[in-house]
Order: sequence, then structure tokens, then C-alpha cells
Amino acid sequence: MSFNEKTIKSEVKFKGNIITLRVDTVLLPDGSEATREIVEHPGGVAVLPVDGDGIVYLVRQYRTPFDGTTLEAPAGKLAAGEDPRDCGVRELREETGLTAGSVVSLGHILPTPGYTNEVIYLYLARELTEGSPFPDEDEFVAVEKYPIGDVVKMCLNGKISDAKTVAAVLRARQVI
Repeated sequence: MSFNEKTIKSEVKFKGNIITLRVDTVLLPDGSEATREIVEHPGGVAVLPVDGDGIVYLVRQYRTPFDGTTLEAPAGKLAAGEDPRDCGVRELREETGLTAGSVVSLGHILPTPGYTNEVIYLYLARELTEGSPFPDEDEFVAVEKYPIGDVVKMCLNGKISDAKTVAAVLRARQVI
């Protein structure tokens, strides 16, 4: 059996600076029709910086949709046509002031494939050199440092619940 759906109609309902919302009518494998609400997103990158002593650098920031702060790997949105690795290196420097001598891919994740086409690319940054951060003018972040073992525990017990960070930490733990 084929699980493929065929889009027979697509209508943009909203186009913003970051996302586009469209409503598609699709033909299902059994021949019936259904509606799909889809958020188009340019994608993003998350970088997990870990120093030679196994210390992880994370950023704490306020997230309006959840009306609270989160602890996350440094991350950012991809610009049109931008290489994900280059985006990760830039975001790491902007948010933490860190530069990395080694940046290794940890693959990618599909954070919520039920309604968005967003892809987040994950990287592990090593051989870190400290510098001064320069976050975007509307970005307020604080850098926090934790041993990798503690970060793994925080991911597993829910103290870190940001999906891209949990995925990056668990994948990085397999290679460091």
C-alpha cells in the first residue's frame, strides 16, 4: 500500500517574516480528500558546544509562546540558501562568543512533521575558543555551563525540554 498523498489544491493563508501558513487539500491513498494545515519554515540549526573538559555551553532565553525561559543549545534560523554549518558557526559566535576549531554534523531532526516542513540541522562544536557574544538586537540570552553528564540527566528528567537540544545532547553523547 502506498502512503503518499497528492496535493490537489494549496492556498496561502498567512505569510510572515519567518513562517508561511498554507492549507492544502490532498487526495488520500483510498481516493478520499482531506485538509492539511502546513507551516512552511526555512529551517534552522542548533550547535552543542562542548569543551575539552566535557563542559557544555547552553543559552537561557525567554520564549514567548511558552511564557517562560528555556535552556537550549545555541541555535538560529537559516537564511535563504545558507549552508547549515555556516549558520551554526555564526549563531554559536553571536549567542555565546565561542568559536570552534571542530564542527561535526550530528544529522538533522524533523521537530514536528505533522504540520511543518521545518528541518533542524544539529552540530557538535569542539576545540572552543572564548570571545565576546554579540546577539541580535532583539535577543537576550545568558550563557550557562554544565558538565555533559548533568546535561544528559536534565534532558532525561525534563529540566531541558527543548527538542533540538535534547536530540543534540543525546546524539553528541554517543560520540564524545
